[in-house]
Amino acid sequence: MSHSSMQALVLETYGTPFVARELPVPVPTQGEVLVRIHASGVNPLDTKIRGGNAAHAKTVLPAILGIDLAGVVEAVGPGVSGFKPGDEVYGMTGGIAGVQGSLAQYAAVDASLLAHKPAALGMREAAALPLIFITAWEGLVDRAKVQPGQKVLVHGGAGGVGHIVVQLARALGADVYATGSAEQKAIIEGYGATAIDYKTSSVADYVNAYTGGEGFDIVYDTVGGATLDASFEAARTYGGHVVSCLGWGTHKLAPLSFRAATYSGVFTLLPLITGKGRAHHGDIMREATALAQAGKLKPLMDARRFNMETVMDAHTLVETRAARGKIVIDIL
Repeated sequence: MSHSSMQALVLETYGTPFVARELPVPVPTQGEVLVRIHASGVNPLDTKIRGGNAAHAKTVLPAILGIDLAGVVEAVGPGVSGFKPGDEVYGMTGGIAGVQGSLAQYAAVDASLLAHKPAALGMREAAALPLIFITAWEGLVDRAKVQPGQKVLVHGGAGGVGHIVVQLARALGADVYATGSAEQKAIIEGYGATAIDYKTSSVADYVNAYTGGEGFDIVYDTVGGATLDASFEAARTYGGHVVSCLGWGTHKLAPLSFRAATYSGVFTLLPLITGKGRAHHGDIMREATALAQAGKLKPLMDARRFNMETVMDAHTLVETRAARGKIVIDIL
């Protein structure tokens, strides 16, 4: 294989396996860098896109999926400052809306989406972070404006986004509580949060136990459905704020209104779809680098290894919720 071509996995029809193709290596244009991809993170959204169940991602077939990447800068296009060949980088860079994703050996990436990879993390860990960290940051910092000492409740505290929200809230000085199953208690407590068993505790139980009946300053829902309704019930009266990255259901807003509380949705894909706000994603990834370097951010990883030939096994694990942490594809 010459340096002018690369191996890529292409989704040609929804609901079918990827097809391996040899394609030209992209050429970075204005504001882009060419990245030699080392690792591609797998998110539940990737599996939904492949199945044809994610119209909101604006996918255009044939497509190279893979939203998150970590790799090394191979070349820089015109107008790029801040990156040079040999730099280790990571980011949420494509795989939706006609933008090439990371299930390929190379991608030409909008430099504003990238940040330097933290030396404290390996390529696989770095590739696990972008989507979930940006989702956590946009909800907790951009929308809810978390402050030190606030009480933050995270629904799904051991999940992909949830375990990052817990770590970020702790790093920013909040008092953190997180729901999960009894089996997830050790994971949640390992990140410094108080674990709440959602199967045995009612909303009233944990609101009374941990807030004296007042409610939580911020509730971050990563589960959706009935859990979002429960989030409205758990918000503090006067100024409580509920954030959700899964607002698909139909909900009564009265419980929120009766508390004079507020709600924000998080839609992390907007900068990739619209082209607007991409530099903010690069800024957020630099925050992730700083936290990782300070030892305050580490993704929970599934130990199993996958490559471009076994990517469908990885997708199946994510789809069936059998993963024990983030799944990453080795691209090298």
